[in-house]
Amino acid sequence: MEARQIKNSAHGATTRTVAQLGFALLLSFGIGVAHAQDTHPASASAKDVQAKLAYCEVCHGVSAQGFRGYYPIPRLAGQQPQYLENQLQAFVEHRRTNNIMFNVGHDLSPAMITALVTDFHELNPKPLGGAPKDLIPVGKKIFDEGIPAANVPACSSCHGPDGKGNGPFPRLAGQLNDYTISKLVNWTKERGQNPASPDTSAIMAPIAHSLTKPQIEAVAAYLSYLE
Repeated sequence: MEARQIKNSAHGATTRTVAQLGFALLLSFGIGVAHAQDTHPASASAKDVQAKLAYCEVCHGVSAQGFRGYYPIPRLAGQQPQYLENQLQAFVEHRRTNNIMFNVGHDLSPAMITALVTDFHELNPKPLGGAPKDLIPVGKKIFDEGIPAANVPACSSCHGPDGKGNGPFPRLAGQLNDYTISKLVNWTKERGQNPASPDTSAIMAPIAHSLTKPQIEAVAAYLSYLE
């Protein structure tokens, strides 16, 4: 009888211990889930989105129209949401090189990214311009017709006749000409850094390589004035 009581007592203690441990694990899991939800909320508040937009405009200019500083920072206004989402993810995964954007991308929740790219897409400030206007006719011809002899297709075939892009293909209209020149000239140094995970940037690689510097400058000039 005494042995059974000791056994039952031990069993009860073990049961309580397991129950307590289970409760502790459940509580810990619940806290973990709550923390994850706090880190990546289902939606971003209007206040937080406006604060982040203001933060972005410190570099990308008023109404995200682009900014010429130590080096050109691109226009984001009117950009295709899918393209922006893809590029932010490329920075996070280091498939596209930019030390500043590596950190910015990691700090954005999925909800914030969705809110930001939607807001950027709806902005439509006037282009900054500033490119040599005498290059516009040549740039327009390349944009509309391509360069068949160099196997360069018309830019408009992917980016649209008005240069406003579509889905994964970015808007080029109104982009800073010096930014466009820098990206095309240095394409493989910044894009496609992870060959095992190619994206739409792979489409542009042979095109960028086939364009001469004067041709790039002409196209960039033409695009910089498009609204």
